[in-house]
Amino acid sequence: MEEFIRASVAHFETLLREQLKRQETMEKGAAKRDYRQAEHITIGIIGGDGIGPIIVSEARRVLERLLKEEIASGRVELRDIEGLTLENRLARGKAVPEEVLAAIKGCDVLLKGPTTTPKGGTLESANVTLRRELDLYANVRPVTVPEEGIDWIFFRENTEGEYALGSRGIELPGKLSMDFKVTTDAGTRRIARAAFEYARQNGKDNVAIVTKANIMKKTDGAFSRIAHEVAADYPEIHCDDWYIDIMTANLVNPAVRSQYQVFLLPNLYGDIITDEAAQIQGGVGTAGSANMGDSYAMFEAIHGSAPRKIEAGEGDYANPASILKASELLLRHIAMADKADRLAEALRICMEEEKRVVVTGHRDGATCREFADYLLEKL
Repeated sequence: MEEFIRASVAHFETLLREQLKRQETMEKGAAKRDYRQAEHITIGIIGGDGIGPIIVSEARRVLERLLKEEIASGRVELRDIEGLTLENRLARGKAVPEEVLAAIKGCDVLLKGPTTTPKGGTLESANVTLRRELDLYANVRPVTVPEEGIDWIFFRENTEGEYALGSRGIELPGKLSMDFKVTTDAGTRRIARAAFEYARQNGKDNVAIVTKANIMKKTDGAFSRIAHEVAADYPEIHCDDWYIDIMTANLVNPAVRSQYQVFLLPNLYGDIITDEAAQIQGGVGTAGSANMGDSYAMFEAIHGSAPRKIEAGEGDYANPASILKASELLLRHIAMADKADRLAEALRICMEEEKRVVVTGHRDGATCREFADYLLEKL
C-alpha cells in the first residue's frame, strides 16, 4: 500500500508540473489567424470510424460545390488525411499516430467524422488528443428552434476539466480508482473571453455561466470567479450563475428556456448539456460542432460512429445533417459567410420546408447520398 501511495504521489507531481507548464504557455497567448487575408487555406478531411467516412464523403461533395472557384484558383485545397481509424490507432497504441498528427498539423482547418474510443484500457480519445495537441480550447455548438424562440450557443471549455487527465488517473485494483480534474486561470479566461466577445459581436445581452461550484469548490469555483472577472469588461452583457443540474432541467422547461442565449461551461458539463440541447432541436444528428483555437480549428458531427449501424448494414442510411452543419460552421470560420449562408438556407429548405427526402437513419428513409443529392439541388 505504501508503495502504491508513493507511486501515486509521484504520478500526481508529474501531472501538476505539466499543467503548470501549460498554464505558462497559455499566459503568453498566440496570434489569431485572419482568414480574410489568407492566400491559401488547406482543409483537412478525416473520415473517422463507423459511419464517419460515409457522411464525410457527402460533406466533401457539398464543399467541392460551394468552393468550386476557390479550389480551381488554388486558394482552397481539400486534403484527405488517412490513418485516424480505430484499427490503426489500436495497432499503433496511439490515440493519434505521429504521422497522422503531422499531416493534420499541415492543414489550417479540419472537417472530421466521428471516431470510436474503446471502453476501458488506456487509449485516449482521439478527440481529446487533437483538442490538446492543436489547443482547440473552444467547443462551440449552436442550437436553434425558431418556432419556440430558441436561439442558443454553447461555449464549452475544451482542453481542461475531467477530460484533460481522464485517461491518466490512478487505480488500486480491488480498492479504489481516482481521476483528476483541472481548471487553470488562463484556460478559463480565454474561453470566457470567447463567449463574451461572441455575445458582444452578435447583439446578445445574456451569458449563463454553468458550473457545480457549490460542490466542486476549487475547480468550478475558480471557473465561476474568473468568468465574472472577464464579464466585468462587458458591462452591457448580463450574466448569471447556474448549477448544471438545474440548467439541464431548465432546458426542457418550455416556460423558461427561450430566455437563454449564450452558455459558458466547463468541459464535462458542456459535453452533456449540448447533447441534450441538440435533442431538443431534433436529435444529435441535427447539430454541428466547432472546436476552435488560435492556430487551428476542427469541425465535426457531435454524434458517435454508430458501429451498430455498420453491423446492421444500415451505414448508408446515416443522417449527414450534423456533419453538414459542421461544414457550415467551417465556412464561417474561414471568412466565407456567403457560402455558409447558402448551405444554411439549403439545409433549412431540405430539413424544415420541403422535407421531400427524409433521412430516418434506417432503411425506411433516404440514404445519406440521396439527401446530399437533394441538398446539392438547392445550392
